Amino acid sequence: MNNITALIQARLGSTRLHGKTLMLIEGESLLGHLIKRIKASRYVNDIVIATTTNESDNAIVAFAKAENLKFYCGSEDDVLGRFYQASIVYGLETIVRVTPDCPMLDPDVMDIVISKFSEGNYDYVSNVITPTFPDGLDTEVFSFLSLEKTWHEARLPSEREHVTAYILKHPELFRQFNVKREGEDLSWMRWTVDTQRDLEFVKEIFRRLSSRDIFYMHEVVEILRKNPDLMKINSGITRNEGYLKSLKNDEGYGKNIL
Repeated sequence: MNNITALIQARLGSTRLHGKTLMLIEGESLLGHLIKRIKASRYVNDIVIATTTNESDNAIVAFAKAENLKFYCGSEDDVLGRFYQASIVYGLETIVRVTPDCPMLDPDVMDIVISKFSEGNYDYVSNVITPTFPDGLDTEVFSFLSLEKTWHEARLPSEREHVTAYILKHPELFRQFNVKREGEDLSWMRWTVDTQRDLEFVKEIFRRLSSRDIFYMHEVVEILRKNPDLMKINSGITRNEGYLKSLKNDEGYGKNIL
């Protein structure tokens, strides 16, 4: 398992919760919490932050420099292109795509996905094709060759904004595997941060586990079993709402390029 790199997609210009990437929870930013969890992985060898050239994202560059992390600045809208160029600059081979939206990412879950990719003859492995883990533990692993093919072939706005959308739409082109959680399907649980309500929920979980530098999925599940009202804080929000909205940008795309 050599040259496995976590490539973090990060910017401050989120339309749903502006600046969330560097918002603080228990004295640490969402991005900082994510990086701590990535560093707890048994398999990830390196970390690269892929941010944008926007002046507002200079704060993310400053964060990367302060943490002695590699970074790349590219297009805000063409996130696929940003990932591809960052991979070229740093010579990436196996890429683990994660985002600061997931400050409670479980290192063990991440390692299960990475291990499956390394064991099999796959182009893409994730736990999101058919979700069974809580929303917020998303991990995608793919080869540079798959990213390169996607970069050349993806055309729709949604396929450029969402790095793996083209791969997921073309199982006939990419050998894929979906990691499912053993036992109960927990995909109905929402631990990601896209809205202010999400942030309040995650803050509450971190507050209750503040004595732990890194906590794991089973600990959060235990808290929620004992305190089910916590899940009402951010209930009713659609999973992958951002991607569903971006699909609307595809409407009429063919007409626009004629």
